[in-house]
Amino acid sequence: MSKTTWTKIEEILSGNKKDKEVHLRGWIYRTRSSGNIVFITMRDATGILQATVKKGNLPDSEFEDGKKALIESSIELTGKVKEDKRAPGGYELQVTKLNVINFAEPFPIVKDQSPEFLLDQRHLWLRSRKLASILKIRSTVVGAIHTFFRDRGFYEFDAPVLQPNQCEGGSTLFEVKYYNDKTYLSQSWQLYAEAGIFSLEKIYNMGPTFRAEKSKTSRHLSEFWMAEMEAAWMDLHDIVEVGKDEIRFILKQILKNNKNELEILEQDYKKLKQISESEFPTITYTEAINILNEKEGMNIKWGKDLRTLEENKLADYFNTPVAVTNYPVEIMAFYKPRDPKDPKTALCFDMIAPEGYGEIIGGSQRNLDVEDMKKRLKAMGEPVENYKWYFDLRRFGSVPHAGYGLGVERVVAWICGIDNIKDTIPFPRTLLRFRP
Repeated sequence: MSKTTWTKIEEILSGNKKDKEVHLRGWIYRTRSSGNIVFITMRDATGILQATVKKGNLPDSEFEDGKKALIESSIELTGKVKEDKRAPGGYELQVTKLNVINFAEPFPIVKDQSPEFLLDQRHLWLRSRKLASILKIRSTVVGAIHTFFRDRGFYEFDAPVLQPNQCEGGSTLFEVKYYNDKTYLSQSWQLYAEAGIFSLEKIYNMGPTFRAEKSKTSRHLSEFWMAEMEAAWMDLHDIVEVGKDEIRFILKQILKNNKNELEILEQDYKKLKQISESEFPTITYTEAINILNEKEGMNIKWGKDLRTLEENKLADYFNTPVAVTNYPVEIMAFYKPRDPKDPKTALCFDMIAPEGYGEIIGGSQRNLDVEDMKKRLKAMGEPVENYKWYFDLRRFGSVPHAGYGLGVERVVAWICGIDNIKDTIPFPRTLLRFRP
């Protein structure tokens, strides 16, 4: 007995199956019946296709099954592909065999339901074309990051999720009971990556990151994914240029692989293409403050961190991502060193995306001065003894090194042009949500 060959909808929409008999399987996306005809729009992971089920073209029992099958019922169809300019994608399937795998119950999601309801039903809302398109783009972004670094001779390096040290501020730590002790969920792989570069020199990682931020904005998640890199012998300038190259590479992979998804999301293909071919500017924090004060009439005192509002205003002056370097050292983490040329600033940078999407990359050269780091940790109230192992990295063959982290969800949100970062991850975790 020959095995059935199943066709994907994208193969039909490409025109390769015109006037041929095919076997499809998927789910009912839309359905309506009129007398002796049932119009089914079927979906699979690759697209949607119109199918017409006419009484007399298949057994009566199968026709009746087609009439009563509701949205999201899983089905198998056999039929002939015909060109039809009125149909979605320009083709339809004239059905000769229909098999309902599972008759779905009435689907709880209908039009115009609230964002909170859709989050409650996330396990079902993942089936929507919008979320499916975003998740396909996310997959391309993640794959592009792996390719980018591996092609440049970086090794993938995994750090523990359970960590005894804080990296980005103790107020955002998630505490975890660890047998008879306690530890924390990772804020970053960075401290462990700094150990790894003395073995592998150039490393990168893709992993979950946790920040217990008391924030309800559309730009924050409590659990998100960060793509980080760390490299020996690199300085601030080096990693800023790597970050720019990485963003351009990601965009080019999206343009190559996800044109259909960009169309579904109504995102401007030409705009993204232009950005992918552009040079990204680099400015200092001081220059950024001057732009905001002089052109926006703001009154930002030097030394204050840039808020979301200020990042958004700054981004209005650039059509591409912009790298902002040399933030005030007093508001930076202990591992970001002073710039010898301007000691009140740190050798660090943020990359800010255009159109109000804010920071998508943050990184720095790494501090090699153990006494300076101890002093800054004490000022934060952080136990210095917890970092003895970290300081060992400076005692045994230390070298200049630098690295950064890219927020996967923020990059996806910007590329997709969506309002809320919650839609860039399958199951978002926020201050108020940890279900389903």
